[in-house]
Amino acid sequence: MKTINVPRVNQLDEKAQGILNNVKGQLGMIPNLYATIAYSSDTLENYLNFSSKAGKESFSAKEMEAIKLAVSEVNGCEYCLAAHTAIAKMNGFTEEETIQLREGSIADSKLKALSRLAADVAINRGRASESNLENFYAAGFNEKALIDFLAVVMEISFTNYTHNLTKVPVDFPKAKELSKSAA
Repeated sequence: MKTINVPRVNQLDEKAQGILNNVKGQLGMIPNLYATIAYSSDTLENYLNFSSKAGKESFSAKEMEAIKLAVSEVNGCEYCLAAHTAIAKMNGFTEEETIQLREGSIADSKLKALSRLAADVAINRGRASESNLENFYAAGFNEKALIDFLAVVMEISFTNYTHNLTKVPVDFPKAKELSKSAA
């Protein structure tokens, strides 16, 4: 099988180089996954534009991480689990809470509704159980939030699939594995 290597910035086209230099200025690093997406500068540009807006009007940073961790768990994306565990911790979650979000067992009813619906949608390719949808609405979310929710699911699914296909090295601390009984 062909190995996908993380390109160095100078191996990419001028547009990708500019975008990645902006990413480095914002994050202090260029994540391997972003560098890999930069093989297509248009895709990287479109992805970053989409991800910078997806869900932001409806969800807090913590709520977005609940969605992203649940979807990344279902999709088995080692890279996104590592990155979003780190981001979730920067947004105030404990290590244990990040695991609970991935399991759908967190005590907070709003976060539980989001994480369970996210996992359900990811597992069932856009479909969800009536109870998970009812819990979403009961947690105070509306139809606009549902569409924003789907945007977040799609945004994280893209990076999940990108890593699962390319298997580029993870450059964030590894996320803890779920216990066998929880998975």
